[in-house]
Amino acid sequence: MLRTERTNDPSQIARQAKMTSINSALEVDLFDQANASHVRGKIYSGFGGSTDFIVGALHSRGGQSFVALPSWHPKADVSTIVPRLQSNVTHFQHSYVVTEQGVAACFGHSQNDQAINIIHNAAHPSVREELISKASEFGLI
Repeated sequence: MLRTERTNDPSQIARQAKMTSINSALEVDLFDQANASHVRGKIYSGFGGSTDFIVGALHSRGGQSFVALPSWHPKADVSTIVPRLQSNVTHFQHSYVVTEQGVAACFGHSQNDQAINIIHNAAHPSVREELISKASEFGLI
């Protein structure tokens, strides 16, 4: 058994060629920032070593990082793709944002292209127009 200082060391993780990091989140915004720990300002869960694995994967030769989540939260009846996070940012720099709506390419794209990709490929169809309006307010489109 190894300590997390070793298993979650991004430099160790990066040694694995084509390392792929797959994390979940409670919500993702148009800036490709994810919240994986807070609901209504209160801690819901820890985010563990997600940031370590994102950094390690992105430094791995051929590596990539995914954040996967549903586009809509049925119990709360809200979109999980939001204009801008109102709570803590727990991770960012994802290669892709993945929902049941599709896959949005993010890493290596401009902030504007990230927002457009997230809206058109990951957001729930019922909130896309609202997200486009907010993206316009933010100067993203």
